[in-house]
Amino acid sequence: MTEIAIRTEGLGRSFGELRAVDGLTLEVPAGVIFGFLGPNGSGKTTTIRLLLGLLEPTAGQAWVLGHSVRQEAWAVRERAGALLEENGLYERLTAEENLEFYGRIYRLPKAERRARIRELLEHFGLWERRAEVVRTWSRGMRQKLALARALLHRPRILFLDEPTAGLDPVAAASLHEDLLSMVKGEGVTVFLTTHNLAEAEKLCALVGVIRQGRLLAVGTPEELQARGQGTEVQVVGSGFTSELLAALEARPEVLEVASSDGGNALRIRLQRGAPMAPLVAQMVQAGAAIEEVYKRRASLEETFLQLVEEKEG
Repeated sequence: MTEIAIRTEGLGRSFGELRAVDGLTLEVPAGVIFGFLGPNGSGKTTTIRLLLGLLEPTAGQAWVLGHSVRQEAWAVRERAGALLEENGLYERLTAEENLEFYGRIYRLPKAERRARIRELLEHFGLWERRAEVVRTWSRGMRQKLALARALLHRPRILFLDEPTAGLDPVAAASLHEDLLSMVKGEGVTVFLTTHNLAEAEKLCALVGVIRQGRLLAVGTPEELQARGQGTEVQVVGSGFTSELLAALEARPEVLEVASSDGGNALRIRLQRGAPMAPLVAQMVQAGAAIEEVYKRRASLEETFLQLVEEKEG
């Protein structure tokens, strides 16, 4: 039976008339990176604060690693690591001094503390620069150190609130690799909020989409992509006349037809599950010369936008 790291039932939090989180029911299995996606103000950060017991729910209940966030918030925080809006670093201290400070707060024995600090700094490629004052570092290096801080006490679950926001592509890609190796090596569960849909598609085994405090969908990236409206087909060739385009658009399974590449390519959007073979036959019979036909799956970003637009509608 799969171990569940996070379970919520009707979880809610209101601020006056505003329902920041509204009836959230969710399960996150242990040992995966779970991506929590949503626009600004959708309730992502509030959800993390509820799961850490930093905010009291106004409705429902949640359990993290089997502990109630209402009755045992201390036990949740004891077993969790977190990297939220602020990185929690003291920029006048060195990297090693920062981790030493937090290791003492976590009451790690001296030998274990020193060994863990070296292990993490080496893992993140920071060991040779451990004596440098943190304020002199790049944002990407500081973010790696902040992740090491969150992992220092070997938490079983890690909450990350947009950890790559503001990082350049190279620094973000490096952090991605660190996250993936960490999950594999330490078996930690990661609850990740992000605006970067490509990031979620690369990292996450499971994703949830939230808007205006309500959960719209949960599934693997592939499952969510399969929910996208229709299938896009690219056709490369010649002889795509305006009459042929009109005939294709008139078919009931065709949602949209667009010409590109100077008339040498077509982009056809079909109803989900509609076969392409009858359209190819029709094009050939109309005199078109077809060189290539290939389907393109909707990206997670396109699926996310469709979900959000459906909710707005």
